[in-house]
Amino acid sequence: MGILEGQGSLPNHNVELLKCIQELQAKRLEVSKQISSEEAERQKLQQDLAVLTSRLSHIDASLLRKTAVRDEYDKVIRETEGAYEQIVQSSQTLLTILKKECSNINRKQQVAQVA
Repeated sequence: MGILEGQGSLPNHNVELLKCIQELQAKRLEVSKQISSEEAERQKLQQDLAVLTSRLSHIDASLLRKTAVRDEYDKVIRETEGAYEQIVQSSQTLLTILKKECSNINRKQQVAQVA
């Protein structure tokens, strides 16, 4: 087979080659669309992440402040309960002493009346 004999199939190869190139271009276009879509989604996720990160930072700061306030409440409550317990104990001691003194006075009064 000579060079001239093979030239008859060249137009067929050319058509097939152009068809393959068009298929590759279509596939490339589809991948480009997917890339654009994913880049847009990525950008939105980055924006969402920035918003969430900022919100998290604000919440962390708020939690720190509120935890400090709660700790202060706990301290004041403990101190107040301790002081109240001391007052109750002192009141009980005072009541016991007062009853004893009243009893002593009553006994002395009874002795004074008998005499």
